Amino acid sequence: MKNLILISILFFAGNKIKAQMITTTLSVKGNCEMCKKRIENAADIKGVKNCNWDEKTKIATITYSSDKTSMVEIEQAIAKKGYDTESAKADEAAYKKLPKCCQYRTNVCDDKK
Repeated sequence: MKNLILISILFFAGNKIKAQMITTTLSVKGNCEMCKKRIENAADIKGVKNCNWDEKTKIATITYSSDKTSMVEIEQAIAKKGYDTESAKADEAAYKKLPKCCQYRTNVCDDKK
């Protein structure tokens, strides 16, 4: 009987510890390859396994551990670096720090040839 209780406790504890990896997509404003690097680096917070932003679609595919972070925290981290997401808008000071070609609100990227 004691063994059965111990096995049950270990089983349920193991399931609690097991991280739940979630892959989802997120719209993130940006213009160019430099934006891609900045967006992906901004999303590199504790709990995020991978972030890949597509320059053409403006969609980031993010894989993260729901036990360690949330989409709200990920969006806030990206917005803090100057990029608007679906639910988090970058403040003006962070946006203005972006290079001219990365200032997506003007719809102009001088870097494109």
